Amino acid sequence: MNEPQALAAFAALSQETRLRVVRLLVQAGPEGMAAGAIGEALGGATTSRLSFHLTHLEHAGLIQSRRDGRYIIYSAVYSALAGLIGFLLEDCCQGHPEICAPAIAALNCAGGCEPSQTESA
Repeated sequence: MNEPQALAAFAALSQETRLRVVRLLVQAGPEGMAAGAIGEALGGATTSRLSFHLTHLEHAGLIQSRRDGRYIIYSAVYSALAGLIGFLLEDCCQGHPEICAPAIAALNCAGGCEPSQTESA
């Protein structure tokens, strides 16, 4: 991922609803969720408001949509999210990989680690 792509992704994620959408879609897995289900999960977001946020995330390359009959299904683009994490850690450590170990451990735990397992001493 290059810097302009990272900036677009961070800009898209810097809004509460959009961040919540991405996290929701990551949890949903590759099968994704219909737009209506996303709106319900977010507490009844209006269609126009949700459409605006979904479009913004899609333009940033963080989510993708596909038509399934009369529904639009949205899913996270895991390669883009991994690219964003890679961009952040690309120059990490300056030859000292132990510095990045807590971040890598947190990624490997996929949310299942106790905080003490991922914090550095």
